[in-house]
Amino acid sequence: MAHFAQLDENNIVTNVIVVPDHREADGEAFCHSLGLTGRWLQTSYNTLANEHLNGGTPLRGNYAGIGFSYDETNDIFMPPKPHDSWVLDVATASWVAPVPYPEDGEIYTWDEENLIWVSMQP
Repeated sequence: MAHFAQLDENNIVTNVIVVPDHREADGEAFCHSLGLTGRWLQTSYNTLANEHLNGGTPLRGNYAGIGFSYDETNDIFMPPKPHDSWVLDVATASWVAPVPYPEDGEIYTWDEENLIWVSMQP
């Protein structure tokens, strides 16, 4: 089955539906035939961080979810930006903190005010 994401006028995903495989080539027209309006783009359930989970070709960076945005310039779906300081890494279709996540086995949370990772360990 194919998946198609509906975009609003600001390129925000408002709906995601399943389209039969035999209608994948004309997916947007199929959505309109159901009475669904607006712009529809195909998205892949198997794409995450610009990699296909089954080794295939990734499609549009990430599987689109409601509230995601579509970056037309880079042809990728992006989850909502988690923090103002984070920047887009187009290669991985992911938001990246200005400071790398510590690789010491502990669990951290991001402190936006101080722009640091804070350990969650007691």
